Amino acid sequence: MAERSFKKEVEKLRLGAGEHFEGEGILAVTKALLQAGVAYVGGYQGSPISHLMDVFADADPLLRELGVHFESSANEAAAGAMLAASVNYPLRGAVAWKSVVGTNVASDALSNLASGGVTGGALIIIGEDYGEGSSIMQERTHAFAMKSQMWLLDPRPNLPTMVDMVEKGFELSEASNTPVMIEMRVRSCHMTGSFVAKDNRRPSMTVGDAAQTPTRDLDRIVLPPAIFLHEIEKVEKRWPAAQAFVRNNCLNEWFGPERDDIGIIVQGGLFNTLNRALELAGLSDAWGGAKLPIYCLNVVYPLIADEVVEFCAGKKAVLVLEEGQPEFIEHELNTILRRADLHTRLVGKDVLPRAGEYSGQVIGDGLARFLEQWSPERAPARQMAVPVEPELAANVPARPAGFCTGCPERPIFSAMKLVQRELGELHVSADIGCHLFSILPPFHIGNTTMGYGLGTAGASAFRPNAGGKRAVAMMGDGGFWHNGLTSGIGNAVFNQDDTVTIVVDNGYSAATGGQDILSSRADNDIRTTRHPIEKAVRGMGVRWARTLTRTYDVARMRDTLREALTSPEKGPKVIVAQSECMLNKQRRIKPQLAKAASEGKRVVRERFGVDADTCTGDHACIRLSGCPSLSIRPNPDPLRQHPVTHIDNSCVGCGNCGEVAHAAVLCPSFWKASIITNPRRWERVAAKARKWIIGALQRSHARTLAARAF
Repeated sequence: MAERSFKKEVEKLRLGAGEHFEGEGILAVTKALLQAGVAYVGGYQGSPISHLMDVFADADPLLRELGVHFESSANEAAAGAMLAASVNYPLRGAVAWKSVVGTNVASDALSNLASGGVTGGALIIIGEDYGEGSSIMQERTHAFAMKSQMWLLDPRPNLPTMVDMVEKGFELSEASNTPVMIEMRVRSCHMTGSFVAKDNRRPSMTVGDAAQTPTRDLDRIVLPPAIFLHEIEKVEKRWPAAQAFVRNNCLNEWFGPERDDIGIIVQGGLFNTLNRALELAGLSDAWGGAKLPIYCLNVVYPLIADEVVEFCAGKKAVLVLEEGQPEFIEHELNTILRRADLHTRLVGKDVLPRAGEYSGQVIGDGLARFLEQWSPERAPARQMAVPVEPELAANVPARPAGFCTGCPERPIFSAMKLVQRELGELHVSADIGCHLFSILPPFHIGNTTMGYGLGTAGASAFRPNAGGKRAVAMMGDGGFWHNGLTSGIGNAVFNQDDTVTIVVDNGYSAATGGQDILSSRADNDIRTTRHPIEKAVRGMGVRWARTLTRTYDVARMRDTLREALTSPEKGPKVIVAQSECMLNKQRRIKPQLAKAASEGKRVVRERFGVDADTCTGDHACIRLSGCPSLSIRPNPDPLRQHPVTHIDNSCVGCGNCGEVAHAAVLCPSFWKASIITNPRRWERVAAKARKWIIGALQRSHARTLAARAF
């Protein structure tokens, strides 16, 4: 169950020529693919392009009408290999994934694809996860494009431009027989806008048609001696063809006055941020009416030498805005200018940070420094960043990311902390996913993370001494099917690694948006599900495997983990910890409960609380659980100073706090209440009776206290 449904929005994909399309960047890109006559689409979900996969899944009826084949690929390598369909056939294909992590996974397929070249257009939609909102290592896709010589588009964040770049990207790929990457930044994916639509095009050849008429070209296969010809072809044919296409179709844009003694060269994806900085400096307006010449690189690789020379000629200095490092574009621009014997000074990383996101503040500061040096009369007054209020910084602590309220992964780490009390600290090889939050307070569990599905492989070097402690590896169900089954479990079986792997099976690829995977227990009309993880690991050769169907049973989780760590049996051990992702569960059941209640049906919700009179204020429950709904409040007993634990209204009734208290033998202060909507008649009578009895006892107790008061 994806975190967001696009069932309504996908109807916009049916708009025809001349109609106005309004929506998010993700939807616009999808519409552009259909307008371009795409024959097949694949990819792997991951921010910021997860919703692209969700849109295609929800648009399945339309895709079938148009003869477009769509797959949710097992991983990025599978998606990249899917583009093989465009090597010998005039099929336009597109794949999408999060980068750079997804590009890392797909790099083998991409290298082979780029070497042999393509006949049909091959488009790789890159969700560039770089900057302050990123969740991965800070690297850029630009290096991959240069390494394998694939053209890289970075369209200006503007829906008409983005749509045009998708369509032109296919044409560029076909004109140069080269795969094309199109970079979608976070803001581009989720910005809204409009453009004039075109009719959707049914592909001239479908994948089914291609399968009926097989074509083979030995020169496209990546083996000697063809590989040596491929390299020459890249330089002598494909590169010039790409540059000619970019130049002839004016894919890069020019803004501002034609003549000036200074100018700016900017990556297309940074144009809006640059324009805002110029607007604040009084050098542009909200519509891009810049007062300085701007050369906007919608194509950042390859660069077009003729255009660069034309733009820089007659200018004493040009500011280069290139986010991240190394400064590939700046180096190439310098080479172009030196070869053209132009003495224009390029200013880039000397006035701008070498690393990090180029926000409006960062670009504004760099622009001011550039203008102060090269055009002082136009330099704006420096605006200092607003400092954080000292009192605010002192009294409001930073809030680290953490598990959601009711997350079924929290009790796993509560159990692990209890086991570590008995056996000592464990080396834990973490993985990519929500479970990686265990490295933060209050759990502090996790030593390394090496990649999606690589938790078990990351623990492979830790072979215990005789009687020594075993290493523990974490892995999510998404990572398990993505890479972990072979790279982790298969590797551990083959090498007889004596490690313990905990596979968190929450029913979805939860961290990427709640998409279904092989082991999902939900029905899916266009995919097969319900393939148990334990069955898969046993098929790989694991002999010791356990499946726990309720992670909230902290005591059982603790006992199973202890058994795995102390078992005399050698070889890999796998614990499959199952409970549905709470976010997806709430998205699923809340509408059902609301509908049932409105229809007069009996609905029961559970809530937990803490008896303030019983709570000692030890707060061990908070340290072992860390649930956001657990808080503190003043102690009602005037003779005790420590605040007591309190459960606020965000509680979803998972019961983890009480389970932790029970498993750790903490205290009996937790209580559970059932909130019944539309109760039965006998339940109403029982509730009134309980209320009367409890009230009577409370009044009696109050009278007793009053009589003894002095």
